[in-house]
Amino acid sequence: MSLVKAYFLIVLILLVDQVSKIYVKTNFILGEEVHVFNWFQIHFIENEGMAWGTKIPGEYGKLILTVFRLFAVTGIGYWLWDAVERKRSSNYLIVAIALIFAGALGNIIDSVFYGVIFDDSHQQMATIFSDNPYGTWLNGQVVDMFYFPFVRDYPMPEWVPYFGGRNFTFFNAIFNVADMAISTGVGILIVFNKKAFHKNH
Repeated sequence: MSLVKAYFLIVLILLVDQVSKIYVKTNFILGEEVHVFNWFQIHFIENEGMAWGTKIPGEYGKLILTVFRLFAVTGIGYWLWDAVERKRSSNYLIVAIALIFAGALGNIIDSVFYGVIFDDSHQQMATIFSDNPYGTWLNGQVVDMFYFPFVRDYPMPEWVPYFGGRNFTFFNAIFNVADMAISTGVGILIVFNKKAFHKNH
């Protein structure tokens, strides 16, 4: 796979990711949801950018996370370039790296820019290029919206370990296109591990 094709895949994912985020950000109030099907909802939330909404504590936690991710995506970008330039890497590996790179970059765009181009989404629909932005550079919130509660609030029997006696929801994560790209890329590396790391002669 050529570097041009890898770049095309990255740009395509970034466009879909950012268009979907900007649409939700400017048409939904934070916490608003639309039921597409019983098992699929558009549910607008924002987070610091770590998995499952995890935060780095402290005043500079978000800044530290964003800077770390900038370094990480630089490393992933070099890995992609190296994999293509060697001309011995499999297409599985190149596609996986491109997906991970696009996903990471998509969420970094939120973290770096959204704080200074959008106003607050609490109790209102955000305005893009607002005169009253909600944050600062490198301190934006990542926009998530896809929610697939295939099983929702199912009462688990008391005898079930850990979940017993509580309502159980599967799948409970809310995510975006960038997250899907990262998960797909990692999935390719896991499921097609031998093919991904097979060197073409």
